[in-house]
Amino acid sequence: MNWSGLINLIKFLLGFTLAIALIGLGGVLVARYLITQLTTPPPRPAFANDKPLTTAKTSTASKSASTQSAQAPDDSSTEPALEPGAYQARVVQPIGLILRDGPGRDSNQIGGIEYNSRVVVLEESPDKAWQRVRLENSDRSGWVKAGNTERVN
Repeated sequence: MNWSGLINLIKFLLGFTLAIALIGLGGVLVARYLITQLTTPPPRPAFANDKPLTTAKTSTASKSASTQSAQAPDDSSTEPALEPGAYQARVVQPIGLILRDGPGRDSNQIGGIEYNSRVVVLEESPDKAWQRVRLENSDRSGWVKAGNTERVN
């Protein structure tokens, strides 16, 4: 056998193996990139009637700071009086709640309540499927689907 033929065969096999390895590595890297891009959730949509997030964060921070600084031995004077049968709750539905003008899916939507917002549950529908709530520190009220709030008292 000729040595130059053997060297050419080794070069060919080495080059072919290296080319297959590079193509495979490139495919793996492209697949990982695409999987990462396709599995990240999209950004939260912003609507014209949404409040800016910075305002909500600062108001929440100022509420907690004012609550901590205003706590006195007599806490009953700092909390507003609730209607009979009403209780405080917070929204536990991660996507928030739709506020409606009546109990039922066919009622008009009048707004929304963000996740972890505090509300006052005023009453429940006779079938216990809907709750009438009022936003804490506001006079806005409406109906939400029951089971999406958690009592905080």
